[in-house]
Amino acid sequence: MVLTQLVQKETRQTMRFDLEELNQRMHDAHPRDILQWCIDHIPNGLVQSTAFGTGGLVIMDILYRDLKPETPVPVLFLDTLHHFKETIELVEKAKSTYNLDLRIYGAVDASNRENFAEIYGSNLWESNIERFHELTKVEPLKRGMEELGATAWLTGRRRDQAVTRTEMKIFEMDSMNRLKVNPMANWSKKETWKYIISRGVNYNPLLDQGYGSIGDEPLTTRVGVGEEERAGRWRGSQKTECGMHG
Repeated sequence: MVLTQLVQKETRQTMRFDLEELNQRMHDAHPRDILQWCIDHIPNGLVQSTAFGTGGLVIMDILYRDLKPETPVPVLFLDTLHHFKETIELVEKAKSTYNLDLRIYGAVDASNRENFAEIYGSNLWESNIERFHELTKVEPLKRGMEELGATAWLTGRRRDQAVTRTEMKIFEMDSMNRLKVNPMANWSKKETWKYIISRGVNYNPLLDQGYGSIGDEPLTTRVGVGEEERAGRWRGSQKTECGMHG
């Protein structure tokens, strides 16, 4: 039996969860049921981290349009300064649509792409991609979680996105001993798109232009027929994750 403890800073209340039991019970659960469990059992410290991909948008729609918790779940977005303009436009549209409690974090000493290049050199992602992701994603995520008092966070990852995610659990612990919840884990790409279309959820128009997964503009390419959804990320390298998820 794997138990995890979450300490709610505001209430000083310690909650214990059996991860194995939770994962078994929620194995085939609808994302809405998983999110409802989170709202019921983690009244403080729950945060959604998203790059406004399809999974994150489904979670956002369920939280803000269906479940509507008394205290809105903060939505943490990492502005890497290297997003496609379509991504930034989608962020603004979603913020307006749902009246999001949007929290934006990024590199501490750069305000735009040009400024970032002046400080760290042009095309840092080519010379040192680990450093690039540390500055634009890993450190800002850590700082954001700490400032928001996060004890648990939601991601939009799915098992069918890549072979590296096929064994992903719905409930897991991250490296900082926070509960990490993947409500979309057992949904397929087809189910995700069915929800988005049927509910009229706004999504990134680049997904209609051959892109399977949208990351930083310099590191994202279109995917070919038969390729994995995330094959266009870090094309030509062995990299499969940016450091946020391992």
